Amino acid sequence: MRLGFHISIAGGFKNVVERAKARGCETVQLFSRNPRGWKYQPLDEKDIDLFQRDLKKESITPVFVHMPYLPNLASSKSDLFKLSVDSLIEDLKRSEKVGAQFLIMHIGSAENEEKGLKLMVNGINKAFSEVENKIVLLLENTSGGGNELGHRFEQIGEIMDGIDQKQRIGVTFDTAHAFGAGYDLRTQQDINQTLQEFDKKIGLEKLYLIHLNDSKAKLGSRNDRHWHIGQGEIGKGMGFILNHPLLRDKPFIMETPRTDLREDLMNMEMVRNLLHKSK
Repeated sequence: MRLGFHISIAGGFKNVVERAKARGCETVQLFSRNPRGWKYQPLDEKDIDLFQRDLKKESITPVFVHMPYLPNLASSKSDLFKLSVDSLIEDLKRSEKVGAQFLIMHIGSAENEEKGLKLMVNGINKAFSEVENKIVLLLENTSGGGNELGHRFEQIGEIMDGIDQKQRIGVTFDTAHAFGAGYDLRTQQDINQTLQEFDKKIGLEKLYLIHLNDSKAKLGSRNDRHWHIGQGEIGKGMGFILNHPLLRDKPFIMETPRTDLREDLMNMEMVRNLLHKSK
């Protein structure tokens, strides 16, 4: 198991590893560009060289790039769909240049589920046909708010079944999102049941990353509200998740609330304590 956080690239990629070290990270997640816009600047080769040098020096791996928030590959609006596919194409390229192994994408939203899922499949297949590299695209489960797709495992499985290059697709399992969507994670039995369903509908071999977040939202609320480890509605279930034998070999990235370094250190300490108690 490798633990980490989403790390800011403010000031350049050269600052990422120092921030990761301060938090005790063994793996990292980051954006390769502004997450709330469509425009982007070319990557600075010297900046990336420094980033990759420091990653190797500190043995921080794997590296996950997260796509911006605006793309929606399930959109029936042709202009937004095209922008979204182009965005995925660009991020597949940028992820390779950065030296990442994985690219995380939010599953889109659509009023018509069947049509939205087909558009997701078509958009991903188009992007993969445009970019031939080894980056594995990870679909992230959602809490199901509004018209979000991907809150049920069978929806994710349907998307993945339609992908031509199946070796390039996988899943990020967000605990807060799953809980909000109605998958209980509060007891060992609950987690066993949830993972059994995941394996049946998607396949545990396709699970590459856990987003370890407690939830401030109630079970099945369809709300996405991340909270500090062990202090939310999942509570003690966070320990069962961390120590589950089917998950112990997976990377865990936290996206818990923060105003400064203190909260991240608090959450990392909690996670390590929960792991230590199991031994």
